[in-house]
Amino acid sequence: MKVALLSNINIDPLNRKLSNTENEIYNSRGYGNELGVMLNKESTLYSYKPEIIFVLIDIMELIHHNIEIKEATNYINEWFALVEGSIKEEIIYYITDAYLYGFEMKVVWGERDKEHIENIWNEKLYRLMSTHSNIRIFPYNSVVRKLGEKDAFSNKMWYMGKILHSNLLQKVLFEEIKHKIEVEKRQPKKVLLLDLDNTLWRGLAGENDINPIVLSEDGVGLAYKNFQRAIKYIKKQGVVLGIVSKNNEDDALNIIDNHPHMVLRREDFATQRINWDNKADNIASIAKELNIGLDSIVFIDDNKAEQTLVKEMLPQVCVPKFPDNAEELTDFITEIYHKYFEKPVVTSEDANKTEQYKLNLKRMELQKSSVDYNGYLDSLKMKMQRVDPIKNKERLLQLMNKTNQFNLTTKRFTEQELSEILHDEKKEVFLYDVSDKFGDNGIVAAVIVEYSKEAVIIEFTMSCRVMGRKIEDAIIKQIETTVKNKGYNNLVGLYKPTEKNKPVENLYTSFGYKIKKTYDNGIREYSYDLNDELKRDIHVDIIRGEEYARKNHCPY
Repeated sequence: MKVALLSNINIDPLNRKLSNTENEIYNSRGYGNELGVMLNKESTLYSYKPEIIFVLIDIMELIHHNIEIKEATNYINEWFALVEGSIKEEIIYYITDAYLYGFEMKVVWGERDKEHIENIWNEKLYRLMSTHSNIRIFPYNSVVRKLGEKDAFSNKMWYMGKILHSNLLQKVLFEEIKHKIEVEKRQPKKVLLLDLDNTLWRGLAGENDINPIVLSEDGVGLAYKNFQRAIKYIKKQGVVLGIVSKNNEDDALNIIDNHPHMVLRREDFATQRINWDNKADNIASIAKELNIGLDSIVFIDDNKAEQTLVKEMLPQVCVPKFPDNAEELTDFITEIYHKYFEKPVVTSEDANKTEQYKLNLKRMELQKSSVDYNGYLDSLKMKMQRVDPIKNKERLLQLMNKTNQFNLTTKRFTEQELSEILHDEKKEVFLYDVSDKFGDNGIVAAVIVEYSKEAVIIEFTMSCRVMGRKIEDAIIKQIETTVKNKGYNNLVGLYKPTEKNKPVENLYTSFGYKIKKTYDNGIREYSYDLNDELKRDIHVDIIRGEEYARKNHCPY
């Protein structure tokens, strides 16, 4: 990625460290002019076209070493006002949270004043984040606190060249910046599957007389309870939890439901396989049930034999080494979260992920009891509504970059590329929210149409959790109507075969589109005569999309 580091103090050593990575780094040419560079539209920063800007601010320098609350507040307010005026929505910004430090002030300066000024900064930062989805917090405060001021800052380097950070702190900041860049680029895992005995608790379910359950508010029992607390937090970040454990189901569920120190209860798990079957087979069946790839799963089990079995039979599944000591559990799960699951932004879709998967299981049960499939689809009473892609940009970006199976081209987008599309008059983004009688599926489908000599569907993607419900028929019908109303007689669709999107290789053919051309890179171009108006097999009610639909004259 194209990265820029800006600061009001000298961070040249940090820039040099990052220049040795695979990412392209902007030459900031000095320090102390971060606002000028960001405000000047003609600056070299914008000709460089960064995708991510890290803004590393020393607050003491920013407030000119004036710790009077009124004066410090004025400096901070002025800085944020200028920064807000420079924000470009196509760029991701990481801005440091507050850590106030000054060499000369240690003897006269109370901790309470320090915290007051830090809180002023953080409050302004949170407000900025609330109005700009592309603003992130860079955890400067926690990094410094972990090291301690003595190891984090350097008097000698400060006086020699305004380099505040010690070599050790520079190393830690370097690793943190690299990690944040990786989080922005990667596709996180989706599902965390957990063993029970000696994993979520110490001991064996159903064998209390021989090996009692240890789960409590002290000692080893507390270590396991805190492990569960951390997992519960991970679940709130949009990670789906499941159980894969060899137990008598009644014994295990009795502990989950009734043990006073269980943090994770039955409702926290989207799926479970509590039986004596092969764990690899159980994991494979869960992947099929949730309609996800095996490479989206992390499996945690204390038993080395089970770890080896799953690694050998399902090499796509990540199976981390379980810690030997209980006191290492929280550090272990924290590392797992940051390495595999951390996301730059947690959306409302993420927060409801477990519930959405659980509702999907109810839909599957209804399907099994239905006489025919079309009758099942009608009984779902599905509703579809178009929503504003600008207001839901983060979810749109997730859909485009995370979906593999129902993704006609599997092209990945940067935030900058997506912003350009959203403001391109020759492109239109169709984003859909779907609900049914069981609840809200959330925003699950996105289509991008490009208008030139002909109208072309350049992207068509839909969440795997609603695949197979013929929602795509309703979507294509509405897009065809929109395109025809714009004066086009034909609509073109693109499909690029990939390793994972085989389920949709015949999608356009099923819509009645004719193959027009196949390119050397494998892309197939399909065409449809909009005057044919073929009947679509639609089982979804289209509800009018409120203000967005009216403003854009949508036919639905």
